Amino acid sequence: MATELKRIIDQVSKEKGLDKQILIEAIEEAIKSAVKKRFGPKLELEVNFNDITGELEVYQYRTVVEKVTDPDTEISLEEAKELDPESELGDRLGTQMDISSLGRIAAQSARQVIIQRMKTAERDVIYEEFKGREGEVVNGTVLRFERGNVIINLGRTEAILPTDEQIPTETYRRGERLRALIIEVKKSSRDPQIVLSRTHPDFLVKLFELEVPEIAEGIVKIIDVAREPGSRSKISVSSTDADVDPVGACVGIRGSRVQAVVQELRGEKIDIVPYHPDPAKYVQNALSPAECSKVLIYEDENEKSLEVIVPDDQLSLAIGKQGQNVRLAARLMKWDIDVKSETRYAHLQDENYRKLLEIPGMTENIADKIFDAGVTTPNDLAEADPIKLSNDAKVSQTIIKELIDAAKNYIEEQGQKDKEFKQDDNQTDNR
Repeated sequence: MATELKRIIDQVSKEKGLDKQILIEAIEEAIKSAVKKRFGPKLELEVNFNDITGELEVYQYRTVVEKVTDPDTEISLEEAKELDPESELGDRLGTQMDISSLGRIAAQSARQVIIQRMKTAERDVIYEEFKGREGEVVNGTVLRFERGNVIINLGRTEAILPTDEQIPTETYRRGERLRALIIEVKKSSRDPQIVLSRTHPDFLVKLFELEVPEIAEGIVKIIDVAREPGSRSKISVSSTDADVDPVGACVGIRGSRVQAVVQELRGEKIDIVPYHPDPAKYVQNALSPAECSKVLIYEDENEKSLEVIVPDDQLSLAIGKQGQNVRLAARLMKWDIDVKSETRYAHLQDENYRKLLEIPGMTENIADKIFDAGVTTPNDLAEADPIKLSNDAKVSQTIIKELIDAAKNYIEEQGQKDKEFKQDDNQTDNR
């Protein structure tokens, strides 16, 4: 039995990577708990594992007294003298106990304590192993699903891929191999300690580091990342070596490198953008493949914004489907970006056009159409034939009639304001 226990300790220590001393302490604690359950909770015990013989030794400590009132904690002087002739009143005397009679319930109790301590010790080992690995990409296998979360087997432990860290367009199958980024390592007694992500921008960065040696070597740097996981991403790159094209390095021969990343992300489109310190040039790169005619920069302490003018036929390309292209470019640069067509920009330089926009209910889109149809001022709109203007501008008659009424009210209000302003001027002059 003694040899068997020693063998089990050595085997578990090796397989689980646990310190032998932790296992020994767990066993000692378990035996102490079992003895107290069997013989009484008040016993003062000391349990030792003899590493040489592989035996467990249990000692009960009692106080030497003249008259025993509690046999669990006291021993008479007469009995103590028989065990140790030098015993005196008040001494604490330890006697070895026979634990061979431990019952089945006590043995089960011991087993539970050992299992619990081993789990705790194993969690501590896992925590120590992974706590410095946040931001690292790991490979695992899909193990099971829990309330939308995916539990990943990493070999020695399990990790969790929460619902909000999963790419929305992806589905997972049991046994499937999966890569993910470690974003958190927790000290938890119940849930998986390692939290993974496939949506984090750094996951994209790490995948490129794995595929592009120039990034791993520090020659090519990823400056900014913007992701809409499962749909499209933009990364901006620069090179510390004039002879190395950062975009070409990331794309690879025949697109092999970027395609490896796209494949891992299951079809997510990736735009690789050359970084430039000049925001005007940077935004032109970020909005590619759209062409830019002009860039206006507005920057102060509180706001950084860019007004980008593009040819009319490039507007939808620059904005992208549902605004995605310009939205990702803005997130990439951390600037507000407003994209306008050349026609819209030219209209906005016209004072009369700007007055049209002041009419309640007027939008830039409708203003463009009626302006091009020859209605260039609020007065023109107020006097327009609704049927003719509706046909010329290709805007519904209902909307045109509402805007004509709004234009009439606008002109009346402006006239009233001008009248009040002149009266104020006259009163000031009379003073």
